[in-house]
Amino acid sequence: MLFSATFAALASLAQVSWVAAHGGVLSYNIAGTTYNGFVAYNTATGQSSIQREWDTYNPIQDPTSSYMSCNTNGANLGSGQEYATVAAGLQITAYWNQWPHTIGPVMVYMANCNGDCTDATTSSLEWFKIEQAGLISGDQPTGLWAMGELVNDNSSWTTNIPSSLAPGEYFIRHELLAIHTANTPQFYMECAQLKVTGSGSATPSSEYLVKFPGAYSMSDPSVDIDVYNNAGVDTYTIPGPAVWPGN
Repeated sequence: MLFSATFAALASLAQVSWVAAHGGVLSYNIAGTTYNGFVAYNTATGQSSIQREWDTYNPIQDPTSSYMSCNTNGANLGSGQEYATVAAGLQITAYWNQWPHTIGPVMVYMANCNGDCTDATTSSLEWFKIEQAGLISGDQPTGLWAMGELVNDNSSWTTNIPSSLAPGEYFIRHELLAIHTANTPQFYMECAQLKVTGSGSATPSSEYLVKFPGAYSMSDPSVDIDVYNNAGVDTYTIPGPAVWPGN
């Protein structure tokens, strides 16, 4: 009995330690209103959130995984039950748990659901990038990365919805690519449902659109990378499409 209790305690501690090393977007602030995200490690039953379901703080390490669109079980239909309304041109601030990683880019995507996002299959949507930031200063192993800026800013990231974007129902997808472990990328992403309002009429052309999975591969040198072998290298090419200019 003592052995069982001790083992259970150690297992619980190990899980807490593992969870503490990773995470995801826990909430959003939109025009002064806070929207809670899905609570990982809890059943979806009874949860009401603007986020699609995501079930673990652990990263996705295979860029061809079926979970690359909106995280583990994020493709589940109907798991995002609410919308946040935001006018094109306004800001959205996403808040992570106390984020531990400081090496890697931050990327923000959107996708038009062409109808009700609650009924959308996220892996079938066409995503466009509205913001990205990578290596800000210094070299790859010791410099300041966007993920370091996120950590320094209370584990948050603020993004403007393109002011020219046509109204409609969209997903916003925040993605962190942690590359602090050599040749072992860690992808973290969460998706939230938005109703975009405004008088814009712009939509991205095909050159800016990608699908998840499909946007990245392990052969991408920005994904399969050893930053510690790149002393003095002060550039980094962020994977995926170019940022849509919104015109």
